[in-house]
Amino acid sequence: MAVVFYIADLGRFVDALRLADYRLVAVAVLTTVLWLLVRAQAWRTLLREQATFSQVFWTVNEGYLLNNILPFRLGEIGRTFILSRKAHIGFWEVFSSILIERIIDLALAAGLLFITLPFVVSADWALEAALGVGFLVLLGFVLLYLLARNSRRAVSLYYRWSEKWTILEKFGVQRVEAFFQGLSVLTEGSRFLRAVGWIVLDWTIAVFQYYLLLLAFFPQAELLWGAFTLGVAAIGVAAPSSPGGVGVFELSVVGALSLFGLDASIALAFAISTHLIQILVTGLLGAYGFIRDGESLVGIYRRSKQVPQNPQ
Repeated sequence: MAVVFYIADLGRFVDALRLADYRLVAVAVLTTVLWLLVRAQAWRTLLREQATFSQVFWTVNEGYLLNNILPFRLGEIGRTFILSRKAHIGFWEVFSSILIERIIDLALAAGLLFITLPFVVSADWALEAALGVGFLVLLGFVLLYLLARNSRRAVSLYYRWSEKWTILEKFGVQRVEAFFQGLSVLTEGSRFLRAVGWIVLDWTIAVFQYYLLLLAFFPQAELLWGAFTLGVAAIGVAAPSSPGGVGVFELSVVGALSLFGLDASIALAFAISTHLIQILVTGLLGAYGFIRDGESLVGIYRRSKQVPQNPQ
């Protein structure tokens, strides 16, 4: 974050915040709520509707709240624990659904880069880089699909290995079976396609939100700018990092917008506003979710640092 503020002009940054079109910002806030509703439906589909929409929606926001305040994306472990408890689904089955969700997100982020990067950077390496990311994500999907299709064989192999290595035996075959149970959604064609459809819709809403916010700061903004910036930001914060991706997100966004020749100070105002909307909306909804479920941040944090001692 310090690097971004170093290259930005504080005066222009403040002016950008003051002159922004907050009518568009307000609409962007509403699209964030819509984005969360669709995200919950996508995750519920991956979970085979074993949890109610209400349970999944509030858990999504609780997970984002945890990610906003905890490092290394511990919110993903936190929301796994929360939903497994209140919906009575195996921890590892829930976790595998989140793994699939994250891989689909990476695939779509790579897809956005694949589509937009050649229009932004006129260089051979741009297309090659996008293709490389896409290939790695596709490879991950193929490996998970093969594991899901051959789950019995994989569990049997794990059982034989656990007889030789104590560390595998301690982990437990039941957990492995629950994990593969979650992965098996990959072999259910119609359900998996529905989940992908919901997530694609979610990303479409996100592109529209980025475009609206860009218009609030750059009246000449183009849809391409929003799509490309979203792709770069998603790849930038994909790896575990600081709480909420603070600094990493802003640097990714300002770097992406600099390729369009935009002012870094105004781009920083856009990046911070976009990030703040996400943090505040998910924070408020997540806090209400914690109150509603009778959970505490301290309790979830302690549990999120441990793997459950049983598969449920």
